[in-house]
Amino acid sequence: MILLTGAGGKTGQALIRALVAKGETIRAFARRNEQADDIRSLGVYDVVIGDLQDDATVRTSMDGVRSVYHICPNVHPDEVAIGRRVIDAARDSGVAHFVYHSVLHPHTEPMPHHWNKLRVEEILFESGVAFTILQPTAYMQNILAGWNAIVADGVFRIPYPAETRLSLVDLDDVAEAAADVLTELGHTRATYELVGTRALSQDEVAEILSQKIGRAVRAEVEPMEEWESHARRAGMAEYQISTLISMFRYYERFGLWGNSNVLGWLLHRPPTTFPAFVERVARARSGVHSI
Repeated sequence: MILLTGAGGKTGQALIRALVAKGETIRAFARRNEQADDIRSLGVYDVVIGDLQDDATVRTSMDGVRSVYHICPNVHPDEVAIGRRVIDAARDSGVAHFVYHSVLHPHTEPMPHHWNKLRVEEILFESGVAFTILQPTAYMQNILAGWNAIVADGVFRIPYPAETRLSLVDLDDVAEAAADVLTELGHTRATYELVGTRALSQDEVAEILSQKIGRAVRAEVEPMEEWESHARRAGMAEYQISTLISMFRYYERFGLWGNSNVLGWLLHRPPTTFPAFVERVARARSGVHSI
């Protein structure tokens, strides 16, 4: 059995789909009761609802588990403590393989959520548990939050300059690679960067969107004060707001650059390109057609 923490989020659900397709037995650990129905609709019926900060629940969830895939809630201020708790429980339960969902370039202290993942990696190195670390870059799926404005208004809004270069990856590719790492031999003690594209400027992203949805799209910078105001009105916590602002400022200065060779090796095929991703989304969205 594979225990998947953070199962209710978009990463967890993508991995569930990939593992169910392989016929794997999954126990899903989610935070809220309302996530359980979504998880069960994907074919997983062993669902633990609980808090990763509760030691007893975490330890109980390890019963009968051979492998763990740990996803911490996104931009969580207690990621290091949560990581230690889950790793300790896995070690004490005799889990054979622990896969940690980290991030590309965790060694960057100016981005606190990256730096916290580096600390969890260190704990994992010292735990004695057989591990694999996956370090995905920013998801292509992140643009979907602004898809309506892209299609309706031709505006791709970003909170950093249009010249900012970011390597991207398709979440479905990440899930496919993660499922393989969990179910194939030979991946323990490895750290894999999961990158799908070269570093694209936001103007290049807008140009690809223009080509694939059949209308002009421009990259438009959202002032940081405006982004912060929207985030606060949406109910985002102060830690998440300040951490993401730090990330945006880091992106502005340095970008986020990666190499797709490792992901291609894991998938046994080239990673999904950003144009192919946009075509797929456009076909799937009602009233939108790729050209």
